[in-house]
Amino acid sequence: MDALSEALNSVRMTGAIFADATCTAPWGFAVPAIDALERVVHKLAPGTERVVGYHLVTEGRALVSAEGSADVSVMAGDIVIIPHGDPHTVTNGAPSKLIDSSAALANWLAGDVSSMELHGGGETTHFVCGYFGCERHAARLFLAGLPSIIKINLRSDAVGQWLESSIRHLLDEAKSRRPGGAIVLSKMAEAFFVETLRRYMQQLPPAQRGWLAGARDPVVGGALALLHRQPSHPWTVAELAVKVGASRSLVAERFVQFLGEPPLTYLARWRLQLAARLLQTTQKAILHVGMDVGYESEAAFNRAFKREFGLPPAQYRRGLAAANGADLPMRQSGDKLAAHGQASTSCAPAKE
Repeated sequence: MDALSEALNSVRMTGAIFADATCTAPWGFAVPAIDALERVVHKLAPGTERVVGYHLVTEGRALVSAEGSADVSVMAGDIVIIPHGDPHTVTNGAPSKLIDSSAALANWLAGDVSSMELHGGGETTHFVCGYFGCERHAARLFLAGLPSIIKINLRSDAVGQWLESSIRHLLDEAKSRRPGGAIVLSKMAEAFFVETLRRYMQQLPPAQRGWLAGARDPVVGGALALLHRQPSHPWTVAELAVKVGASRSLVAERFVQFLGEPPLTYLARWRLQLAARLLQTTQKAILHVGMDVGYESEAAFNRAFKREFGLPPAQYRRGLAAANGADLPMRQSGDKLAAHGQASTSCAPAKE
């Protein structure tokens, strides 16, 4: 499979919610940084660590603004995605004040999908607002290198029109509260998310950097597919180069160009992200978690994990259990963790 497909296989969409807003000009609302809502993000669905928001304009027009970015004008059929959860404003005209949408957003994430209405008396703009929950390492993959605001038009072709129709259906599904609705929302939202990423990749300029741009590059994309398909394999740059039909220097150079780090450093970080998920979602012993992601000893895994996350794996798992209000059974071999030494920056596990 290609790099995007391989990576998507390893990132879990935890849930989704959709709500709508009807506004008549002049109007404006301010959306806080998603990080400011950290305490309620988990209410979207269990396992939610990151939330990605978007606004689809189904009628009218608006202006989306974020600090440090150029203003983005949107009209019916445009969707704007806020990949990093930056604070932003959405307006039409010159409202006397901006409405703080923090309370509405918190309610939406908690499952209350009541419509938001702002009445200025003029031109009507109608939105569908959506929020996708995912695991934190999505930020290191698809979201890395993306601008603060992404705009994609959905009415330019049949696939885009299908996407818009699907979003309208998801809004209806969110409001219906029918049995099985949470699963329908999650699965359809995942399909929508993947198709949106594909459309955005197609329109990336040649000079674009980041994970999606790298996945599109033949050399980096081929290497990424291999790393994500077999993350525990003892990869070397030389072996990757042979597999993708390029020189070692070109593979290393392209990785740094698109992703900002060498391939083995990327792999080392990705392995630890996978380990964090295993600690959260399984009861595997610490040693077995480390071996599953390519480490040959528990001590080497402990040191590398602590360097990346600030905690040894056993303590990290206990913290997750406490946060979820339940204790996971501990079956790791050896509770004494290495407190000294530094993990290797290479993807190859250190032999102890």
